Amino acid sequence: MTIGGWRGLLQGREGELLLDLVYVFVLTRFSQRLIEDFTTDRQVVLPEVGQTVLLLLALWMIWVHAAWVTSRVEPEQPVTQLLIVWTMFGSMIIAVTLPHAFGARGLLFAVTYVAIQAGKPVILLLARRDVERHSPLRHLCWATLSAVPWIAGAALFPQSPARGALWTVAVVLDYAALVFGWPVPGLGRTGSEDWRQAGEHLAERYQQLIVITIGETILLTGAAFADEFTPDRVAPAVLSFATAVLMWRIYFHRAGAVFAAAIQVAPRPDRLGRSGYYTQLVIVTGVLAAGVGYALVIREPRGHQDPLWLAVILGGPALFLAGRSRMGYEVFARISPSRVIGLVALAAVTPVLIHRAPMLAAAAATIILAGVAVWDAAGERRHPGEAPSPPP
Repeated sequence: MTIGGWRGLLQGREGELLLDLVYVFVLTRFSQRLIEDFTTDRQVVLPEVGQTVLLLLALWMIWVHAAWVTSRVEPEQPVTQLLIVWTMFGSMIIAVTLPHAFGARGLLFAVTYVAIQAGKPVILLLARRDVERHSPLRHLCWATLSAVPWIAGAALFPQSPARGALWTVAVVLDYAALVFGWPVPGLGRTGSEDWRQAGEHLAERYQQLIVITIGETILLTGAAFADEFTPDRVAPAVLSFATAVLMWRIYFHRAGAVFAAAIQVAPRPDRLGRSGYYTQLVIVTGVLAAGVGYALVIREPRGHQDPLWLAVILGGPALFLAGRSRMGYEVFARISPSRVIGLVALAAVTPVLIHRAPMLAAAAATIILAGVAVWDAAGERRHPGEAPSPPP
């Protein structure tokens, strides 16, 4: 392909592709932390998993806020490229701190997170790019507000549950700003039309991140398989790869492919756009959990009867199907029966597999996802075309 052909393909958004590649590293480090939560001998595991979930929420906020900001400025502009580079470098530092974010590297994690979130509106203000009425200033106000519990939790409470409590407050503030459109008295808030303008780009960014996340699970599978290349690891590695392909197929069936168009035609694009934040987060979490579950099975294929392992092996696909069901409702105002049946099947096999080898749970999850994909394919043949019709 010519250079011009590549630029046409990327539409000037090469920087966002680079950011996604950095997030491959970020998600890999996150998955490794989650694997450590389930394999390291600790007295209490659930608090460790809770900390990891809080870190995932922070990572999601960084990515989705960057996607929102870059959707409001021209991709070829130097200020846009600077915003992406700033987020890329900060995300790389965040990834390095992830395993010890609640330990020795907590202050570096918090300072970097605050620098990313506050730095983007500062860059826009210095460049005098008020892409939306007072938007950078409003973002900066909320970033400064949440910076207090982020920094205080890291600086004042090393190795203390109080750090988790303060960081939870900080995450709540960040997500409240996102939900309510970063409202500031006298400066306004994000309006419906702003969502319509940014919606198509955001939907495309969601699709790209889902592909990146599924690709990360394949990377995790390959790493676990290559760590010790033995015959008993072949079957779980094949199941893991098949599951990744099935999730890709299920996600992009109909609603996943037309999500951008649905935002454009929605009577309330702001409602659909905000809902997409949560829906896509659930889907990403499900894909990551599924990848971690299969990686656990690959590492110990001969069995490790741990109910927590079963929770992540079956819970990951369940979260994925639940998020995908919600996405289908957002676009077509109905829920696909295949997703519901898949969720019921996962719930039904859980009691049977509690005291069984995790390999059986992995096989069951793959078979159930395969059934959902086959149902979708059969439905596509019956109804070859369908227009998005999101609920009012």
